[in-house]
Amino acid sequence: MLTQSPAERVDCVVIGAGVVGLAVARALGLAGREVIVLEAEGAIGSGVSSRNSEVIHAGMYYPAGSLRARLCASGNRMLRDYAASRGVSHQMTGKLIVATDAAEAAQLDSILEKGRVNGVEGLVRITAAQAREMEPDLHCVAALLSPATGIIDTHGLMLSLLGEVEAAGGALALKSPVIGGKVTEEGMRLDVGGPEPMALLARNVVLAAGLSSPRLGAALGLAHVPPAYLCKGNYFTLSGRTPFKRLVYPVPVAAGLGVHFTLDLGGRGRFGPDVEWVNAEDYRVDPRRGDSFYAAIRRYWPGLAEGALEPAYAGIRPKITAEGEAAADFLIHGPAQTGVPGVAALYGIESPGLTSCLAIARYVGELLA
Repeated sequence: MLTQSPAERVDCVVIGAGVVGLAVARALGLAGREVIVLEAEGAIGSGVSSRNSEVIHAGMYYPAGSLRARLCASGNRMLRDYAASRGVSHQMTGKLIVATDAAEAAQLDSILEKGRVNGVEGLVRITAAQAREMEPDLHCVAALLSPATGIIDTHGLMLSLLGEVEAAGGALALKSPVIGGKVTEEGMRLDVGGPEPMALLARNVVLAAGLSSPRLGAALGLAHVPPAYLCKGNYFTLSGRTPFKRLVYPVPVAAGLGVHFTLDLGGRGRFGPDVEWVNAEDYRVDPRRGDSFYAAIRRYWPGLAEGALEPAYAGIRPKITAEGEAAADFLIHGPAQTGVPGVAALYGIESPGLTSCLAIARYVGELLA
């Protein structure tokens, strides 16, 4: 049996080749560590990392002092510098957070204050007239302008991170799911399935498996593993003329940031994600969900034509709190929390995980130092 086979000794194993796992592997590799990245699928970043808005967030939404606030603020600067220095395609489009009535306008002050406390660069409140001068098709009564928000080529970012992992002597093993493991006196033993099963005995392990992290954490016998919940977000592309040059977000809603407008690097517009709690992974987009998008979008873009939205794609947020509960902070456990020397585990790394990836990697490296 696989669990009885001799194990190959390795220094560091990162489980999961999404943007966060690859960033962690890069940080460990640059620190002189030998790293193997295990990915269950046949390609990098095929889960959460490839099914999001590709937005570089500025960090004005998160509670002061939280990991999400701290890592987003520092991660924003790190990611912008990284993309510029490595030639990763990105564009600092800026973002407008818009209020469409007096009650929403009052909420802008709270968001502005959170942004100030969190160190968000350049965030300012503007009038409806100033917002319409920037975006003539926009309807609002007031807005916040965030110049430190942008978009990035996530796949290009992951390829760059992987290239640096490999340049540092690290390796990627695709189609290599972790199917079991246990704590030993010599390190964490990992049993790996796939076409070429193997057993690894790792001095350090970082669990960065997105939706699968809680399941794998429990399978590996880690302490304090949170429950897992799935929250789907559906996206719709816009046919016809793109109305805005900047990203446009409504005031946030429960479990998400509202049906917002984003651009891809080719200039095509899309709307989403919505919030749909589900019991299993299913990435099909029901065209009927677009019906509710029209009313939400027309609050800030009355000119949206009937039939202009087309189903695009869906992603699933790796929630660790249930529907109706307050959103959780990033949960990043070091050895003190996992109960295993040399083992770190990441849970609930949803938005702004992409923005925060390099800061998360630095944080994990410090936990394992």
